[in-house]
Amino acid sequence: MATKAIQQSTVSERLITRWEQSTEKLATLAEEFPENKFDYAPSKAVRTVSDVLRHVAFWNFYVADRASEKKADDTGNELSKDQFSTKKQIVDALKRSSSAALKGLNQHRSGFTPEIAEMLVTFIEHTCEHYGQLVVYARLNGIVPPSSRG
Repeated sequence: MATKAIQQSTVSERLITRWEQSTEKLATLAEEFPENKFDYAPSKAVRTVSDVLRHVAFWNFYVADRASEKKADDTGNELSKDQFSTKKQIVDALKRSSSAALKGLNQHRSGFTPEIAEMLVTFIEHTCEHYGQLVVYARLNGIVPPSSRG
């Protein structure tokens, strides 16, 4: 009886897949918000939808730079409101930043250093935390998140 070799995925490959899933889920949810809800926040004490997305995109670019072994900017906390003010600009930046990070991460597909692995896990958590935040915002606005639809 012939046996097939089963190729095991590496930890790096699995983490990269999780990165793709979490960033795609957030981008899909962002697209569900109408543009007139991008300035929505449930209270003045928390970020608006657009603020959250600019914040995540900023840190995605940080991941991209670190994964590509470039000097990463950690001095800001979100992309400029002046440069990224419309839904299209913000969603495009979110997707572009996620894609740039994926490109950098894929350079390490065969094996992450402990530092890259830790950073990636941290930022997967970061994306998921803000995804959860925006799910609440969506529900408060009568939007059923795409991942919750049957």
